[in-house]
Amino acid sequence: MSDSSRDTVEGAGWNGAERGTYARLMPDRVQKLSWLNPRTLWAARNGVAASWFGDPTGQTRSRWVAQQAAAGAPADKVIRRTEADRFSFMVIGDTGEGGESQYAVVPGFLEASRDTSFAVLASDVIYPVGSTDDYGTKFFRPYRDYPAPVYAIPGNHDWYEDLGGFMRVFCDDAPPLPPEPRPRALSRAWWRALLWHRPRPADEQRLAEARKLRSAPGQQAVQPGPYWAIDAGPLRIVGIDTGLLGTLDAEQGAWLREVSRGPRPKILVTGSPLYVDGEHHPCPIEGGGTVDDIVRDPAHHYVAAIGGDIHNYQRYPVDVDGRTVQYVVCGGGGAFMHATHTIPRVSVANVTEADFRCYPLRGDSLAFYSSLYARRLRLRRFFTLTEAEGMAVIAERLGIPPTRTPGGPVRLTRRVRLVASLLGAGRRPDRRARFRLPVRKIYTQLFSPGSVTYSPPFFKSFLRLDVSPDAVRLRCFAATGNRAQEVDPPVEDEVVIPLPPRV
Repeated sequence: MSDSSRDTVEGAGWNGAERGTYARLMPDRVQKLSWLNPRTLWAARNGVAASWFGDPTGQTRSRWVAQQAAAGAPADKVIRRTEADRFSFMVIGDTGEGGESQYAVVPGFLEASRDTSFAVLASDVIYPVGSTDDYGTKFFRPYRDYPAPVYAIPGNHDWYEDLGGFMRVFCDDAPPLPPEPRPRALSRAWWRALLWHRPRPADEQRLAEARKLRSAPGQQAVQPGPYWAIDAGPLRIVGIDTGLLGTLDAEQGAWLREVSRGPRPKILVTGSPLYVDGEHHPCPIEGGGTVDDIVRDPAHHYVAAIGGDIHNYQRYPVDVDGRTVQYVVCGGGGAFMHATHTIPRVSVANVTEADFRCYPLRGDSLAFYSSLYARRLRLRRFFTLTEAEGMAVIAERLGIPPTRTPGGPVRLTRRVRLVASLLGAGRRPDRRARFRLPVRKIYTQLFSPGSVTYSPPFFKSFLRLDVSPDAVRLRCFAATGNRAQEVDPPVEDEVVIPLPPRV
């Protein structure tokens, strides 16, 4: 990515935008940063609080699965498609914030997705709370021109509304769950039920109008539940629902072990990444074992595991008994960006900085967040760092070569180093900063309603996977929001994943 990505808002296409740009796609009125809506804050916070008394998503998921089975959904939850040995599909994660940062991704997504068979939404389709009424502006409208089916797995934010909207949209218009029996007073279940948020009744007319935006026969897809497998060509794609806390209940764990058997190559898509921010999160399964145990088992033939939840791109090529499994974070599809400059020097599962890839680059991430703080605190001269300064201070602190060569010598002053420290940049795993400004949740902690001015670069991303009998070509496309890149998104990372020979 070049410095030309720092275009102004006027140059980015949403003031007097040319026909075909993302500004044309957006509705006239969008509720920006609904994080700050009291209802969504209550739902999100209470969803976490309810989990203190036991994760409520496992029980609710089992009820959804049982109800779908009673309605005639396939028991094995495998979607069998008729793709040839060569086909392509898209993966885009954490999409549905509904503002400019989501719609800016769409033109590039449509261009890169030409001739693909289907798309997969990996985690948090609706953000920050998965209300049925939000699917019009956050799902149907932005992807109305994508001509192929879209499958999805829920993330923790989809669960903050009890997964009701997700099930209605993706799972054959599933009816609401019947009320649960009232738990015994003051029991753990009683406290959990008291805190757990129940979805509001949907506006049926509004939902019906939204569905018309993706009503073409080729766009239709019905999945049997919140977790599923897709058999397409030589590959099986397995999508799992990690609920509120990034775990699997025993029932889904047994299903995952069953669909993972056999010699067919597999790719896992999960709401919670197994490797992220230089750490390993294997995803425990109720009753014992982990999701990563299943991925690593050589008898299951997994070649990649792709997770959402964290809003950027990361890739960890992990050696597992002589074969490489690509662990990917794919969460940059539309919601606000999670910083990459706070990722420490990578040394996990024998993956080092030489093997690790991320987007945005750490230096660009640091420059982006320094600019945000500079504007909001009105300390532009103090806080603002250039991309070159960001790259240089990251390289110094992590002891690595600059990921992009600056145009000339960069002088690292005390101010640059202090700003980098305040924003948590370049820390080592064995060191913790004594004081650090909020970065991961910067949008919710620093800004007031309507105060955020989105301007390029957005640092959004999505994946295209091209499958052949011998390999999967995985490419991470960037979508910065620049006019020059809107319909021709650049490739930020690419890897060819060999498939095991057919038995």
